[in-house]
Parts: sequence; C-alpha cells; structure tokens
Amino acid sequence: MDAVANNQAIKGGEFLIRETAPEEVFIPENFSEEQRMMADACKDFIAQEITPHVERIDKLEEGLMASLLGKAGELGLLGVTVPEEYGGLGMSFNTSMLMADLMGATGSFSTAFGAHTGIGTLPIQYYGTEAQKERYLPHLGSGEWKACYCLTEPGAGSDANSGKTRATLNEDGTHYLISGQKMWISNAGFAHVFIVFAKIDDDKNLSAFIVEKDFGGITLGDEEQKMGIKGSSTRQVFFDQTPVPVENMLGERGQGFKIAVNILNIGRIKLGAGVIGGCKIVIDDAVRYANERIQFGQPIANFGAIQHKLAEMAVRTFATESASYRAGQNIEDRIQALVSNGMDKAEATLKGVEEFAIEAAIMKVHGSEVLDYVVDEGVQVYGGMGFSADAPMERAYRDARITRIYEGTNEINRMLLVGMIMKRAMKGQLDLMGPAQAVARELMSLPDFSEAEGGAFASEFRTLGQLKKAVLMVAGKAAQDLGARLNEEQELLMQLADMVIEVYVAESTLLRAAKLAQAGSDRAKHAGHMARIYLSEAVDKVWLAGKQAIATFAQDDDQTMLMMGLKRFTKAPLVNTTALRRELAAHMAEQGNYPW
Repeated sequence: MDAVANNQAIKGGEFLIRETAPEEVFIPENFSEEQRMMADACKDFIAQEITPHVERIDKLEEGLMASLLGKAGELGLLGVTVPEEYGGLGMSFNTSMLMADLMGATGSFSTAFGAHTGIGTLPIQYYGTEAQKERYLPHLGSGEWKACYCLTEPGAGSDANSGKTRATLNEDGTHYLISGQKMWISNAGFAHVFIVFAKIDDDKNLSAFIVEKDFGGITLGDEEQKMGIKGSSTRQVFFDQTPVPVENMLGERGQGFKIAVNILNIGRIKLGAGVIGGCKIVIDDAVRYANERIQFGQPIANFGAIQHKLAEMAVRTFATESASYRAGQNIEDRIQALVSNGMDKAEATLKGVEEFAIEAAIMKVHGSEVLDYVVDEGVQVYGGMGFSADAPMERAYRDARITRIYEGTNEINRMLLVGMIMKRAMKGQLDLMGPAQAVARELMSLPDFSEAEGGAFASEFRTLGQLKKAVLMVAGKAAQDLGARLNEEQELLMQLADMVIEVYVAESTLLRAAKLAQAGSDRAKHAGHMARIYLSEAVDKVWLAGKQAIATFAQDDDQTMLMMGLKRFTKAPLVNTTALRRELAAHMAEQGNYPW
C-alpha cells in the first residue's frame, strides 16, 4: 500500500525500543477506495437491517439473528477474509478490522457476527485441510451455515487447557465420540457448525474438531439471561457420545490449545477495533443530546464540565482507532512479506498475528476499557435520561461491559502481554536488555535540559521517548531482581502492562497526528490537539503505574534511584488540556457528531 512506507522489519513489541516515523504507520485516512466502498455497504446494512430492529433483536425473537446473519452473508460481509476460491472476498486483514470496527456499533449483532466470522470460521480457514475448507468455508462465508466456538467449560475459563470434555475413538476407528459440557457459547442456539475442543483419552493437551449439529448427540441449555448483549444467543452445549468423523479433526492431535490461542489473538486485535464504531455512535448521541438539552437558558454543550466529557470521549476513541489500525497494518505487512517469500497465506496470517500478539493484547485491554469509559460518560451526559431504557445509553452501557471479559479477561491479557515481552527478550527475539542497560547508565549522568529540535511535534516525540525509558527502567530492574518470580507477581505485571499500553497508544496517536500534519490534512489541527491531550494524560498514568510498580519490588537505595529516574523520565511540558478540549468540544457541537 503506497500510503505506508516499507516497515516489514518491525517486530511485535519493538515499539518500546525503536523509533517509528509517521510515514511507517497506517492511519484510517489511508483507506483505499475499495475499502471505503466495503465500509459504505456495511453501514447501509446496519442502517437498514440492524438499527430499526434492535428491540426485536434484544428480545431474542426466534429466527431473527440467524436471518440477519444470512442477509449479511448475501452481501459478502461474512466472507471478507475468506479466500476467493471458497466463495469469499479474500480481502486484507485491515479490511476485516474495518468491518469489526463498524459492526461494533450493533451491540448484540456484533457479538453474533464476531463469533461467526472470527472464532467460528477462522479455525477452519487457517487450520483446516483442503477437504474441510471446501466443505465448510463456502457455506460459512455465504451465511447459509452459522458457526460457533466451544472452548469454555464450567471448570475451565482462563485455564482453557484444563477442560474435561473427552473424545474417544470408536472400535472401528472411523469416528471420535465426544462427551462433555461447554458454556457461554455464542450463536449456539442456531449454529450448524461447532468448533469443539476436547482431550483425546488421557492427552494432556486439547485437540480441535469440526462438529456438525446433524451428527447427533448434541443438546442445548436454555438461553442465558445476561446483563447485556441480550439479543445474542448464549447457551450451554452438551455432547453425549457425539460421533465425529476422524477426518473432522482440525489440525493435529494435541494442537487444539495452540489453535485456540492463535484464534484468540485474532479475536483480541479485532475486539480492539470492534469497540470503535460503538464509541462513535455513543459520542454522536451524546453530542446531539448536549446540543438539544437546555438548562439555565442554554444548551448543556456550552458548559465546561460537559465539554470536558465530550472531548475526552473523542480523544480516547481517536487514540484507540489510531493504535488499532497501526497494529492491523503491521500484521498485514508481515503477512504479505511471508507470502512473498513463498509461505501459504493461511500459515502466513497465523504467523503475522502471532508476531504482533503483544499489540493484540494491548488493543483488547485498551479498547474495551475505552468503550466502558465512553458509555459511562455517555450516560452521565444524558443525566437522568441516561438511566432510562427509553434512551440509547442504557443499552450501550449494558452491552459494553462484556468486552472486558471475553477474548480473555483484561487481567489475563495484561499479564500475558508483559509475559510475552519478557519471553521474547529472554529468547533474544527482542533486544530489551541493551536499551534497558543504556537507560540504567543514563540514570548516573546529568539530565539533558536542552530544547527538543525538529518538526511540529518534536517536543512530544521527545516526551514519548522518555516514557519508553521509564518502562525499560522499571521493567528491566524488575526482571533483574525477580527473575522467574516476576511471573508470580500479578499486581506488578499489571502495573508494567499499564505503562506499556499507554506508551503504545500515545505513540500511535502522535504518529497519526504527525502524518496528517505532513499531508496538510484539514484534520491535522484537531488531531494534534487530541495527540497532545492523550500524551499529557499518558505521562501521568505512566508515572502512577511506575510508582506503584517500584513500590512493589524495590527497596532502600534501589527504590530511591528508581523513583529519581521515574521523575526524570515522566517530566514533560505543561499542556493546557482544558483549552484544547474546549476547542474540540466546540467543533463537535458545531458538527453535531463525532466528526473525525
């Protein structure tokens, strides 16, 4: 893509130790005409088929969700990444991110859509044999068949590999007989195809199977009564000696956990993008209400407290969008590089996503927490009306809460992303020790008080570089002092994760603003405001998380030295974020929506 410079050499997690130029990142403003046409088709589908029927969807009207998925399939929306030889559109990874983004505004339908196109279809697309792909992908891509993913069990949530569902080969050696219980299975009420994880006999690791409902031996529990996403089908699934042909094993025996992890990596990065559409819709509603609600003789959009909320909702959404598509294009670039070197597209996709699993976990955590922030503030802008089921915020508030739980809880993802960084450093795949040691030496030298030189964002990029040093300093010392015991310090891992997350998202937002400025975009001014606001807040968050981390593991002179370093590396120019937010909020009120 000509909008992005060649950045195939970028590795997952390398943003901590590598400077990135604005021309190296993809930003949403770079979407091609083809991608924009797909986006328009998706928006039209939502406007015509989803938005008018949200009440019916929430009431789980019999057959409605399956029918809507079928209509989406007819438009090609379920087969965006399915290869063309199997009836799909064969589009890029970042295009599938765009679809997840837009569908994020549809609440319950978004869950059904994601379960079908993601964890329901992708295991076959990436791990299936040719025969399996030929049998299933055309039906799944068209929406004729619906899919679900059966991993979670009553006693096996985050510890998925401890599942008790068993598969035993029959005497003839033709079928595996699967017995067990799965729970929280999205789309279970109408699915034709079940991706099922079970252990064969006494295996230590899971295996994966493609199970058709017509195989028999499958019963469903009642629909779960949930806090949110009420319109998505969520049931327990019971398998009682369900006969599955041996040729329906997915991948190799004992490979199920690997399949689950890799598919969840994709789900995480898609969830990061999948909150964006929901955030924007909530902001649109909040801006309209703030313009219409008159108090003390004027619209509440004129009041500073409301302007702060509207602008902050926009800043965090803009930042999430910036980071999501940066990561998505990094994955796409890696996929294309591997394919050009002769690797099969399916394998290349898995390798590309695995390479950026750190960023996928970052975006899952960050995006879900931004969505929760936005819907909470949306309710607050509406005041008492926000608490009413007659207003749009009530459903958005309930629907948003699940995002911090599925695809691995945010706590699990925080610990996971730090663990991946450390593991790659230990294997020499990510050179963290050299930069960390350089930062340690810098602590013994006098601070540099010279002014930053360069373009419009020189000072901000310098601040960002200092934040990276703060992360390297604290994480490096923690790894040095604790060694393998670091993995047992969950609070410390989460504190380190918060530092990493803020650095990645702040840098992504700043790079987008700088790229727009270089292009002379009419969005550049406001993008710069949002980048500066986000960076200013990131400095404070890195300081707080760093302080908590240092207190967790360091003592005496080490603690004093680390706190001095943290103070040095989180020192930044004071920014009048109040003035910047007011300007952003005024523009939003004038436009009547989220205009970026």
